Amino acid sequence: MSIHSRLKHFPISFFAVVMGLSGLTIALQKTELFFNLSFTVSYYLFIFTAIVFVVLLAAYGLKLFLFPNEVKAELYHPIKLSFYPTISISFIMLSIITLSIWANLAEALWIIGSILHLSFTLFVLKMWIEQQNFRIEHMTPAWFIPLVGNILVPIAGVPLGYIEASWFYYSFGMLFWIVFLSILFNRIIFHHPVPTKLLPTLFIFIAPPSIGFLSYFNLIGHQIDNFSRILYYIAVFFLLSLTTLAKNFLTSKFYLSLWAYSFPLASITVSTLVMYHVFGGIFFKSFSILLLVGLILNILYLITRTIICVLRKGICVEE
Repeated sequence: MSIHSRLKHFPISFFAVVMGLSGLTIALQKTELFFNLSFTVSYYLFIFTAIVFVVLLAAYGLKLFLFPNEVKAELYHPIKLSFYPTISISFIMLSIITLSIWANLAEALWIIGSILHLSFTLFVLKMWIEQQNFRIEHMTPAWFIPLVGNILVPIAGVPLGYIEASWFYYSFGMLFWIVFLSILFNRIIFHHPVPTKLLPTLFIFIAPPSIGFLSYFNLIGHQIDNFSRILYYIAVFFLLSLTTLAKNFLTSKFYLSLWAYSFPLASITVSTLVMYHVFGGIFFKSFSILLLVGLILNILYLITRTIICVLRKGICVEE
């Protein structure tokens, strides 16, 4: 009955774990490539990430079968709704990882992830337009995930040859980043503060410009122009601005939402590694190593705390 009860309250936000692990895997892949390292830790982390994804997918699939009403409640929840596309993003992230390992698998994962994410995008947008009970206080940076998450598609889409599809996803993803960025700052400054439990989602501000930079880098043929620089340095600015809130982040208790730190940190780490690969220099080299170390420590901390919290039955319980 305990397992039955915990499955009933299995949160959709658990898939943020896969995004974080995938981000670290990609960062390690780039580090091994750009620094000419002989060992390949990233491959073993990929295996671990894939296993975690399959387990979570099976668990949530079982929840859908046994508790369809609970799944429906999450799907129509103004905050939890935005975490459903973490499933499709996980497919896309795994496709990016497997590009250099197994191209056919990468293409299959990319097609599934891209179609699924577009479906989530259209559904979420429909919900936002039709629903009458969504308020400005419900909005958090997690709202970036459904629509702005589409800018992730070109990272694997371009190497796989889906050029026009990649431009399609990138175009409207960037459009909604600009729109939502304005609305979110209005919400944060002029309305109630983001709840403590969702405070880590502020790190998501780093992800759109970082991912936008990486996708644009692929779309224009692995070059860095002035627009690329703008995107990268916006991400750096958001990272710096969040350091002023370090006390708030360090003193908060553990929630599953803390995994919101991981993917944005991974995205700016990979972006910095690309900047180092293109321009070289001690600054980008040092900055990329610093970010990578911070990312690894963050992931290790999150894994440890998540396991402890699961064992203490602090996750998958009724809110």
